[in-house]
Amino acid sequence: MPVVFRDRGFRFFFYSFEGSPREPVHVHVKGNGIDAKFWVGDEIEMAYNHGLNSRDLAMVMLTIRARRNEIRETWHGHFR
Repeated sequence: MPVVFRDRGFRFFFYSFEGSPREPVHVHVKGNGIDAKFWVGDEIEMAYNHGLNSRDLAMVMLTIRARRNEIRETWHGHFR
């Protein structure tokens, strides 16, 4: 379960063995009692959200947008 980074009490990561065939690039976010998943393509899209309030959701989306390249590079580096 590679952790890409941590920010403001949230862990941004993905699972090494998730889905067959492998799902498109995405990141899971956990921390402070929340669990969410976001697709990281040309657009950032929420797959699910369990517990993020609107303020934290906006902050997490901005963080993912700002660090999209880091997420993609870590993903592709791990799965190559």
